[in-house]
Amino acid sequence: MQKPSSSAKPAKRTIPRFRTEAEEARWWDKQGSRIARDFETAARAGQDVTALPPALARATAAARNITIRLPLDDLEKARRLAERRGLRYQTYVKMLLHQALEADERHLV
Repeated sequence: MQKPSSSAKPAKRTIPRFRTEAEEARWWDKQGSRIARDFETAARAGQDVTALPPALARATAAARNITIRLPLDDLEKARRLAERRGLRYQTYVKMLLHQALEADERHLV
């Protein structure tokens, strides 16, 4: 059996389903060296490793920057909770807003 060349495209990775955020965090933490190898292999093969995956590119293109004023207590609480989850606070607030909108929409239907 022939070993693939270093310029071969890395195998597509499957991300498992997780029961808890802690389980997911541990899994991602263990993947660091494998992800780095995949990026190095892709870069050596001449692939654009800075390009966004298509689904993320679509989601980003559909987003719009806004400014929102929040009470400082809420902002500090969001920062603390986001840090405990390993997220940026903007990402955390966006996630909370999305969840609340989905729940409210389901409630009104």
